[in-house]
Amino acid sequence: MKRPLAYITAPWSKNPHENAASAASYCRQVYDAGYSPVCPVLFLPLFLKDEIPQEHKDGIDIARDYLRRSHVLVVCGHSTDETVKNDIATAERLRITATTLDGILTVKGQGREKGGAHHA
Repeated sequence: MKRPLAYITAPWSKNPHENAASAASYCRQVYDAGYSPVCPVLFLPLFLKDEIPQEHKDGIDIARDYLRRSHVLVVCGHSTDETVKNDIATAERLRITATTLDGILTVKGQGREKGGAHHA
């Protein structure tokens, strides 16, 4: 079964270690819900130097390209910042479904009702 791509966004902090831990947790939950998570904050800092203006711009462009290829935008965390708002606006413009992590997990749980009876 092919898993649809799910782009992960959140209000990331200035602490790269904190971001990596949060991003990994979000990605695991999205993976467990049946998606292939894409989270640029997890891998772009491994090879791009954000303090170099051209590489900062390239990082934004690479992340946007991943968002364009995704089936769904998953907004994680309990607040929003400019990056999250921009991701939501981009997804809306591209007609990509946007939801929250709680929304993904709620939908995943719908198929696990007591008794397991399914109606055709």
